[in-house]
Amino acid sequence: MRPIVCTLMSTYNGEEFLHEQIDSILSQEDVQVRLIVRDDGSSDKTLSILEKYQTQNQLRYSQGENIGPARSFIKLLQEAPKTDFYAFSDQDDFWLSNKLRTATEFIGESALPALYYCQTQIVDKRLSLRPSVKINPIGTFGEALIYQFIGGCTMVFNDALRNIILEYIPQYLPMHDIWIYDIAMAIDANIYFDSVPHILYRQHNHNVIGQGYSQWKEWKRRIRRVILNREHLRYKVGVELMKGYYQMMPPENQDLIQTFIEAKHNFKKRISLMTDKRFKCSDEQTYQKFVLSILLNTY
Repeated sequence: MRPIVCTLMSTYNGEEFLHEQIDSILSQEDVQVRLIVRDDGSSDKTLSILEKYQTQNQLRYSQGENIGPARSFIKLLQEAPKTDFYAFSDQDDFWLSNKLRTATEFIGESALPALYYCQTQIVDKRLSLRPSVKINPIGTFGEALIYQFIGGCTMVFNDALRNIILEYIPQYLPMHDIWIYDIAMAIDANIYFDSVPHILYRQHNHNVIGQGYSQWKEWKRRIRRVILNREHLRYKVGVELMKGYYQMMPPENQDLIQTFIEAKHNFKKRISLMTDKRFKCSDEQTYQKFVLSILLNTY
């Protein structure tokens, strides 16, 4: 029997590419797709497009106030029906026909919490290939705390992980994909990284968040984040993980998260954190910025 994948999409003024993305989701091979959409306050023709598909019984959508993509996706996950697998979708990408089948084959029928994600292939607005940012993660909890590389649009996870995700809704939520990946790593879920891309990740003038910055823009963004950062994103995520999932973590992850949080308030522990190999990550530049942010106490 073909696995059922509940695919969750949050839309916001996405009329330009929405038809193409929805069609690519509905064309997935060897799975049963249940597409559920939450509109986050669109003012363009997005709702009329969704209404057309809903009338044809190809998706179900609802309207809501603008709460941003992170909260919108979590709300979708809270309200989704119980099923085998769940996937997140952006409104402007294009899925290759084997995307969901491949993900469900990686995860299999295990009752343990499990998460799949894959490489992305960057394309322009016309789906012409562009150079992509290749990731090769180490796959440790320490890396997850300092390196935000995962794309929610590539994620597929099972019902066991969904139940754990919904046990605690954080007050601070930078992005849903970072949060869910960190939970999975913290509790030692089964995690599968696929180095083969099964999604065309579209870059255009209206991306909320995207890859493919120019080198200069990317450096400016990183420098501003390290030196001028008043949000302390990594630390706040760590605190939320501690609140919600400490008891579910294996002892080594409990020790790691305590080290990470306590260093914020103790200079000697911050110096120790700078040389703690458990926080190494696959991207050397990201790791160097993290070390600098420890010195500045802005992590």
